[in-house]
Amino acid sequence: MTTLLALDTATEACSVALLHDGKVTSHYEVIPRMHAQKLLPMIKQLLADSGVALSAVDAIAFGRGPGAFTGVRIAIGVVQGLAFALERPVLPTSNLAALAQGALRRHGVQQVAAAIDARMDEVYWGCYQAELGEMRLIGQEAVIAPERVALPDDLGDDWYGAGTGWSLAERLAVKLTASDPAALPDAQDILSLARFAWTRGEAVAAELAQPVYLRDNVATPKAR
Repeated sequence: MTTLLALDTATEACSVALLHDGKVTSHYEVIPRMHAQKLLPMIKQLLADSGVALSAVDAIAFGRGPGAFTGVRIAIGVVQGLAFALERPVLPTSNLAALAQGALRRHGVQQVAAAIDARMDEVYWGCYQAELGEMRLIGQEAVIAPERVALPDDLGDDWYGAGTGWSLAERLAVKLTASDPAALPDAQDILSLARFAWTRGEAVAAELAQPVYLRDNVATPKAR
């Protein structure tokens, strides 16, 4: 029986989730700027509550971005530390995909435009469509000005928006059925996506756990 651990710190939320014996347990908190202090204790508590030893974990899934640069780095650091120590592979998972998976879980929507506020007058953007219970990317993820976003052609107009980027809805150049601008990625949705990836044999070595920022230079603000 596969045992997977998932974690995410890419936004204001800090969350962990565990799959063991076919059962999922999770913990989720919105704790801005406290991820570094809280993440490892949350993992320890989750394992203890589930009666599972860390050594029983087969692979570790994590939100690889896009998101807050510091938050993504925290996740990478913890994942690599655990994975190297355990000699286990990792499952990098898109935070935009996790938003879409969360919308599928909560609302049953089949097409989701995920948007995270990227600051600097931009959003992280990705469009997803459900396929056998898994949100799959249509096209590419991007960091883009709100006025330049677009929905995929030929997939109709029944789209749901998820993520903090939708707080800029008046600037986003698309129309939706509904949206949830308060939605944040959740490790239980990263876990759901990771289960599909694990089944397909997509786990990678710990040293390949790399952040995806979408911006080429994360240290330099966009020129005005």
